[in-house]
Amino acid sequence: MKITNEFGLPDAFVNFARDDKYTKGKADISVTTLIDSPRVRLMKDKHHSDIVSDVVDKVWPLFGTAVHHILESSKSQENVTIEERLFGQANGWTLSGAVDHQEVLDDGTVRITDYKVTSVWSVIFTKDAWAWQQNCYAWLLENDPNCKNAGRKVSSIRICAIVRDWSRRKAQMEPDYPKAPVVLIELPLWTPEERADFVSYRSALHQEAEINHELTGMMPVCSKEDIWAKPEKWAVKKKTAKRALRVFGTEAEANEFSDNHADKTFVEYRAGEATRCEGNYCNVAEFCDQFKGAQL
Repeated sequence: MKITNEFGLPDAFVNFARDDKYTKGKADISVTTLIDSPRVRLMKDKHHSDIVSDVVDKVWPLFGTAVHHILESSKSQENVTIEERLFGQANGWTLSGAVDHQEVLDDGTVRITDYKVTSVWSVIFTKDAWAWQQNCYAWLLENDPNCKNAGRKVSSIRICAIVRDWSRRKAQMEPDYPKAPVVLIELPLWTPEERADFVSYRSALHQEAEINHELTGMMPVCSKEDIWAKPEKWAVKKKTAKRALRVFGTEAEANEFSDNHADKTFVEYRAGEATRCEGNYCNVAEFCDQFKGAQL
């Protein structure tokens, strides 16, 4: 990966961007990669030396690293395990994941907490990927015979979200807005069988994609979920107003609504969007023929 500094930030920022200490340990794949698109994984491997990232793109990861470091450095109680990397076997691959915080409760079970520096939007509309990730961690904990809490069961998984764009005023005015800049979000804990099935399915998905790519050179296709797709919409608007009266998922519904206000409204088409690709949040959009094909 090539690091640029287009905005001339101080050396400390540049050094952080270049000194990526992340490692998945002695594993074939990490939980973070397991739950992500197989296409993105393969393309990152293929184009690693060609990917360009600017220092400013690392600012929020810097905040996340700082928060993790501070919380991990604090003195913990005997029943708490901080930042432990766990390992498990899935379809012949070694899977690993670093669990931020494990707490042994009074009943002997473990509560997993993951720290995330994130946006208000992510807190209000909790990401499915958070539940996937934490359930994979629960699977690892219950299947790693060498971890500190080996033999224990997981009874709870949650996110401790540090909201980077929190507004006190909005918290006072909007009922669904987070009431504090730090929010605890309980996530659904799947059954052991559901967790095992998910890990097996995702690992097989990546393995099949890798084998097919090696044999044919073909890349798997990202799903709508992978590209954070926003569907196309049809908005009914007043001719004298900027905001829509109603937004519909089909043109027929929009036309029917507009026909009842024919002399006052019109229908505006809003194209769908591959949000992740458009913003290059995957870091490989410029190399992606699936994305380029969608733009034609």
